[in-house]
Amino acid sequence: MVSVYTVLPFVTFFNLATAELGADVGLGVVLAYVALALTAAAALAAGRSLDLPRRGTGALLNCTLIANTGYLGYPLCAALLGFDSLGEAVVYDVFVSAPLLFLGAFGIGAAFGDRAGESAPERVRAFFTRNPPLYAAIAGLLAPDALAPEVLVDISRVAVIALLPVGFFLVGSALTEEALEEGSSRAVLLPGREVAVATVLRLIVAPALLLLLALPLIDLPGPYLLLAAMPCGINPLVVAHLYGLDSRLTASAIASTTAIASAVAVAAVALA
Repeated sequence: MVSVYTVLPFVTFFNLATAELGADVGLGVVLAYVALALTAAAALAAGRSLDLPRRGTGALLNCTLIANTGYLGYPLCAALLGFDSLGEAVVYDVFVSAPLLFLGAFGIGAAFGDRAGESAPERVRAFFTRNPPLYAAIAGLLAPDALAPEVLVDISRVAVIALLPVGFFLVGSALTEEALEEGSSRAVLLPGREVAVATVLRLIVAPALLLLLALPLIDLPGPYLLLAAMPCGINPLVVAHLYGLDSRLTASAIASTTAIASAVAVAAVALA
């Protein structure tokens, strides 16, 4: 919870203030949004088919949309595609992943969460009052370069790395809490149908749709496809706690997709 009001706004401001979007990669960004919108529609349909409650459907949507493009995506791009690929990776992260988090995931949390209020005005108010990274993002886009000296940008990136163990601690805590309530860790760690759906949509459907959309139009940058195939990010768990989405589904999806993606990444790096 603390990261939402401290580290995340700090990281967001200094990375957005120094990001650049070239016209040559703009279409790739648009196609990424189209692919993720189609994936989200599939997640919404799956939630209804599985008869998930609102909080479960919201968690499924966020696990499908929000990928670990920073913590895991950046190192993998550098290892598999070379350090020169990091510029395109940053563009994808800043202009696709960040807006999806601040607008998409927080909006889904406010719309579907149990702790976001009952009426529409209450949910709208919850979205704006529990979303400080959104204001940091706006400020970062509007701020001149002089307000983002290189030393503070470097500090913000160190802060991102420092958040990683905290994020996985939150996942472990959520899984442990659910295991205590269920009386068995197996009931939590073995993925159910909703976690299997989230895994397939995040790791297979989202990148496949992006590739299919791009094939007839552009030469899709390698980092875009790689980042589109990243596992579920840590931030959906933060949103789940803030707004009352299904923390068990979220934590299980993060654990499941991360385990699979990590195994594939180790094999890919070993063969590269």
